[in-house]
Amino acid sequence: MMLLNPAEQASIEALEKIRNCINNNFCFRLEAGAGAGKTYSLIESIKYLISRQANELLSKQQQIACITYTNVAKDEIKDRTDHHPVIFSDTIHAFCWSILQHYQVKLREHIPGLGEKWVQRIADSSGISNQLVKYELGFPSINEREITLHHDDVVSLMARMLCYPKFQKLLRSKFPIVFIDEYQDTDRKLAESIVENLIDNDSGVMVGLFGDHWQKIYGTSACGLISSAKGKIVEIGKKANFRSDKNIVQCLNRMRPDLPQAESNPNSEGVIKVFHSNDWNGVRRDGKGGGHWKDDLPESDAKDYILKTKSQMIADGWDMSTDKTKILFLTNNLIASEQNFKNLADCFSHTDDYLKKNDKYIKFFLEVVEPTLSAYEHKQYGDLLQIKTQNHPQLKRQSDKTNWLKNLQKAFEIKATGTIGDMLDLLMETNTPRIPFKIEDSETRFKNLVLTESGELNDDESTFFRKLSKFRSIAYQELSSLGAYIDDKTPFSTKHGVKGAQFDNVLVICGRGWNQYNWNQMLEWMDGPCPVDKQDTFERNRNLFYVSCSRAKHNLTLLFTQELSQKSISVLERIFGKENILGSPL
Repeated sequence: MMLLNPAEQASIEALEKIRNCINNNFCFRLEAGAGAGKTYSLIESIKYLISRQANELLSKQQQIACITYTNVAKDEIKDRTDHHPVIFSDTIHAFCWSILQHYQVKLREHIPGLGEKWVQRIADSSGISNQLVKYELGFPSINEREITLHHDDVVSLMARMLCYPKFQKLLRSKFPIVFIDEYQDTDRKLAESIVENLIDNDSGVMVGLFGDHWQKIYGTSACGLISSAKGKIVEIGKKANFRSDKNIVQCLNRMRPDLPQAESNPNSEGVIKVFHSNDWNGVRRDGKGGGHWKDDLPESDAKDYILKTKSQMIADGWDMSTDKTKILFLTNNLIASEQNFKNLADCFSHTDDYLKKNDKYIKFFLEVVEPTLSAYEHKQYGDLLQIKTQNHPQLKRQSDKTNWLKNLQKAFEIKATGTIGDMLDLLMETNTPRIPFKIEDSETRFKNLVLTESGELNDDESTFFRKLSKFRSIAYQELSSLGAYIDDKTPFSTKHGVKGAQFDNVLVICGRGWNQYNWNQMLEWMDGPCPVDKQDTFERNRNLFYVSCSRAKHNLTLLFTQELSQKSISVLERIFGKENILGSPL
């Protein structure tokens, strides 16, 4: 009989508990910490259901729904279950719409309640009558023939429709079993509706939740922990870690004692080093002028600390190739400089405007223009056609298609050598791809101001003109560099881009720069007390810190460029070991 390692034993125990829930039609939640093998448990649970119930379900034209939050996860589930016909694996939006689309009257009834933007759209149109409600690429609009929904609208409507018994009955008739992968990223209102209308009221739908609320790091609307006040969710902890060496797992356990993990190799021993900048002598940043940099090192000194830390990692034998080593920043101006979009970053007072694409120009360029030009460059005509359908008038003649491709070639040439202003001027002329109305209005206003004497501009006009002139003067390549960074195509990333990934070596840079993150404050609160009204803030910081540290397989190094209190240093000593807190890397 083959001996099991501690992680394998813990994994088997969790799987047995899941199967017991399936046998008894109990709703359950698998809490699988970092490196626990959540996806393995999900796939094994699906295979168990296939072996038990596939024939019965198919005879009733029913399926097992596996809801995911990415297309990658959706495809992985399909592949690992051999594309079995009883499995419906798709994104949350596709799943919701597969049911919602049959309730056109109710959808039209609820659309005015989706928010002010819909109220305005309805007012600007001929109103809601008997239009067909559609969901395709997520661009919201309304005309006399149809209403197209945004991605968020689909989730909001699902949360509302679950209240109706007839809708619950339809859901149960199609999907008597629903598994949700990465449950903690579920929209909060939808999660509440699922608990209230499918779980707590004994709807007959078996809901299985797979995820980890400590890895909720995406968006303020995500639900985090899902629980049942009526005790209708069986809670299962998967106490395994197949990723990290033993001493790194021990650090994670000290960070999270309520879900202790067993390592896969009891004899493994990784390397942990924690550096900080408390011994630095000089005037730290005061946070004035924007950017939330209070108590951090000046930019040039922070770079010196990072370079010295990287040099030590290389001296320790780290393989710095991108597939072996990950450098996780939360100091985005440093990344902007490293990744060649510094001038672009300097145009914005708030990093979220460009990193989270809150700015209308950034959103348009990175979500429409860049994918269009990438598809054109790589001759991905299927993707190009889909983008064209939503962003360009119909191509009725061959000459239309010829002009369309010529315009794309011009845009592709500007991407390589031109400025953002050059690209905007071209797109305003060709509408290939189509410019959103809000940007079109801004560009028209800008062109009018160009013709106006500077002395005739009021303060608002002058500020608008100055900011947009600066933005338009930047090389377009900086937008491409920003897009590559956000898409995680570089060795650097913010900590948001790595959930689920793992690397031999991880260097985490903990500094200021974002108003929502303060590592000194987080460490002080980690050993309590955390103010009641700051619990969400604490969890947001803690989760990101946990996710970052848990990416490492063998070597974990942390560098704090932000000044730390003695209490924070003590917390680091408790978690990572006093012998591993090494002070300055200089």
